[in-house]
Amino acid sequence: MSTADAPLAGSADGFDLLVWVAVPYVCLAVFATGHVWRYRHDQFGWTSRTSQLLEHRWLRWGSPLFHLGAFMVIAGHVVGLAVPASWTGAAGIDEHAYHTTAVWAGSVAGTAMVAGLGMLCARRLLTRRVRLGTDRSDKLLFPLLSATVLLGIAATAAHNVFGPGYDYRSTVSVWFRGLFTLQPQPEAVAGAPLLFQAHALTACLLFAAWPFTRLVHVWSAPVGYLVRPYVVYRRRADTPVPVPAAGRATAAPQGRRHASGSR
Repeated sequence: MSTADAPLAGSADGFDLLVWVAVPYVCLAVFATGHVWRYRHDQFGWTSRTSQLLEHRWLRWGSPLFHLGAFMVIAGHVVGLAVPASWTGAAGIDEHAYHTTAVWAGSVAGTAMVAGLGMLCARRLLTRRVRLGTDRSDKLLFPLLSATVLLGIAATAAHNVFGPGYDYRSTVSVWFRGLFTLQPQPEAVAGAPLLFQAHALTACLLFAAWPFTRLVHVWSAPVGYLVRPYVVYRRRADTPVPVPAAGRATAAPQGRRHASGSR
């Protein structure tokens, strides 16, 4: 696969510093403080607000597809953004093998995620009872999540499936890791293709909106279920337990003693 890497610019201008340094840090700050605020003030609302009782046929297919695809996409992003290319090279994975696996596995995961998300969005729009239960946070979450996912799919398809290929690990990944090491390199992402930039920006906005939406249920996975004690269920007896008849004495009455004597 050929790559279209451009050399990193020597310095970043004010616009790049605003978009690729200030905005990500603000979004990360809102992400962290927003979760603390939500947990302290809205623990009752810390839930996925399931609507399974309102409609289950679309949910039965859409939810597993979306969640399975999301887990695969998140795992791929962790490897692609957080793991440097030198590490995978040291593990014996060359660039061609890595990008081939990433493109096709990511395409399968993205397709499953888009299909599931499409079903969930259609269900929320077309089912009246579910639509009436949609609040303002959902109206923000679903378009933002859809835009982030679709832009990621479009960037992969345009540049790495049907295009000449783009090595985002030498640009976008460098910028991403620099944010967490407090050594931001906005010039690394400033020269990336527009679709990759739009995908990164919408992802930042999604992280900022995360604490105020149903996405907080991600942190409430039932991990304790794996180590909790067993719950023992007992079958009720088939034959009913005999109940004493009403008014029947449980013990024979003791006779009254009469003293006999003569006058």
